[in-house]
Amino acid sequence: MKKGNLLLQELVTSIPIISRAFGNPSKRYLAESCSGKYHNKSSAKAKKNMMRLGGMKTSNTMKVKKNFIQLFGMKEREKLLKASQCYLSTTSGPISGILFISTHKVAFCSDRSIKIISSPEQDFNTRIHYKVAIPVEKINCVNQSQNVEKPSEKYIEIVTEDNFDFWFMGFLNYQKTFKYLQQAMFSHA
Repeated sequence: MKKGNLLLQELVTSIPIISRAFGNPSKRYLAESCSGKYHNKSSAKAKKNMMRLGGMKTSNTMKVKKNFIQLFGMKEREKLLKASQCYLSTTSGPISGILFISTHKVAFCSDRSIKIISSPEQDFNTRIHYKVAIPVEKINCVNQSQNVEKPSEKYIEIVTEDNFDFWFMGFLNYQKTFKYLQQAMFSHA
């Protein structure tokens, strides 16, 4: 295994979602198990959830930046570009949280903690926030997608160098988030 891949595995942590190409590789779609589970939220409720992270209310840009630094750290010349409320698709279903886009990484942290249960022999439980951190230089491509049957359901797929797929959905402002992802990738090119 190459040193770069080992480092990527240490930095990129999540449950990968295998995508299926449909015709043109840039037009990918999600498995049926994930579609439609996140659109029942009203816009007001989604905005309210955007103001929460780990039980803390965030009311301004400085607090969002402080949360980003606490959760993921920040390098000397790194700049936080955008924070968006969205869902990350996992094999267990969509997880609500905040997608942070910076000049050095794309990171996600769940709104609520999830329960981790160890093996039955150890009888050990803990609760953690579901977090993903992807260095921008390890991103192979970012694809826009939509549900073929419901075009209003739009998705963003991030594919890493080692072919892990991360699917994000349910954005309040899909186009703006995609624009900032492109900006992050081009600033690191």
